[in-house]
Amino acid sequence: MPPVQEKAPVRGKKCFLFLGPELGEKLDALEGIRGSLPPDTEETSFYAGETPVSAMVSVIRNGSLFAPARFFIVKNAELVKKDEAELLAACVENPPEHTALALVSEETKVDKRLEGAVPGENRRIFWELFENRKIDWVASFFRREGCPIDESGISTILEMVENNTDALRRECSRLILFLGKDRTITGKDAEDCLSHTREESAFTLFACLARGKLSRSLEIMRNLLGANESSTRILATLVWCFRKFRDYLALAASGNSSDWELKKIGLGSLKVRSDYIEAAKRWPGAGGPLALLGEYEYLLRSSGAALEELLLDKLIYSLVRGK
Repeated sequence: MPPVQEKAPVRGKKCFLFLGPELGEKLDALEGIRGSLPPDTEETSFYAGETPVSAMVSVIRNGSLFAPARFFIVKNAELVKKDEAELLAACVENPPEHTALALVSEETKVDKRLEGAVPGENRRIFWELFENRKIDWVASFFRREGCPIDESGISTILEMVENNTDALRRECSRLILFLGKDRTITGKDAEDCLSHTREESAFTLFACLARGKLSRSLEIMRNLLGANESSTRILATLVWCFRKFRDYLALAASGNSSDWELKKIGLGSLKVRSDYIEAAKRWPGAGGPLALLGEYEYLLRSSGAALEELLLDKLIYSLVRGK
């Protein structure tokens, strides 16, 4: 039998609440907690809506014989039901010794009892970056890596990559890996590379929806869910795409859809622009799809995880078939 490790203290306030859509900074904050814990800390993640709160609390309350400390992460914390929030809040307020606990959500609010259980200094909302901060972030990333990039390259990356620093970090690293550091990366370089190497995302889902590819759209949705992408985040990105589609339609109706005007609404990339041109052939306006997304967001929140795939399949079918 391996020797029992001496328990190391988990110092300070041990419970945290991290909210908001900015994934990269949130992951950095979680990594900061890990760095403050002893080596060989045992880490466990739960998904609210899938694991009953009673089961979570049971695992958290039962100590570990061998780990020097434990770190529990409760993801999708906004899905904790009202009748379960009090039980989890009591555990958050008084966690076992040598235990750290983080509640995480892409939303900006959770049950008030959960929020109140976490010390104010340990509650943070990570908002999406403003446009100027995103430009600075990408420029700084390439500068640190010693890789030159021009303004069109930065603009193309921001048009084709999800609006969070985790996705930006991943795709910028991939660009450098494939294109190297021996020349300045241009918008065309970035567009060609991202079009061929980017992973499936809600953006590629929108592109397939715009082209009426039902089976491929369903496949992408299943792949995203299989990769633990939350339905909330998928729908939020689709809403973002359809709002941009609304801007595109307004510009087209004005008769002034020049390259400069398209760039001003974030459609400088020819690949991205083609998605919205195809979307205009399928949907006469953005109001219907946006209303449908709002309806299904409510249905997903009120129905729980059991009906998630069925509801998302129905959403995809309705968007493609226009019903």
